[in-house]
Amino acid sequence: MTEDADRDTVAEVLSALADPTRRRILDILAAHGEATATVLATELPVSRQAIVKHLAILDRAGLVAGRREGREARYTVLPARLGATARWMDRVAGEWDTRLSAIKRLAEADQEADPEADPAPGADSAAG
Repeated sequence: MTEDADRDTVAEVLSALADPTRRRILDILAAHGEATATVLATELPVSRQAIVKHLAILDRAGLVAGRREGREARYTVLPARLGATARWMDRVAGEWDTRLSAIKRLAEADQEADPEADPAPGADSAAG
């Protein structure tokens, strides 16, 4: 996958997961293995029609798949895009850890170079 495709995948997944109802749908599907919109509606405080709309968004994001069984569709979780998003988040967290460590080293080096410097500007004005 290209970096642009990865970025698009992450954006779609994060957008889909932004809604608490959709996150709850994924939790229920993960717990049950699979479920229909009707079953999901009995476990959530929204209508079946609302569940169907949420499932369509999750499906477009590649987070669930539905298969027809008679008159209803049974949905299951597709973990691949969740995994790709988690890997992206880990990479971003690592980049920020590196940046924050560099800032800390600079601050500590500055403090060692000038030990008389006030480490917290305004700290003694609060004490007085």
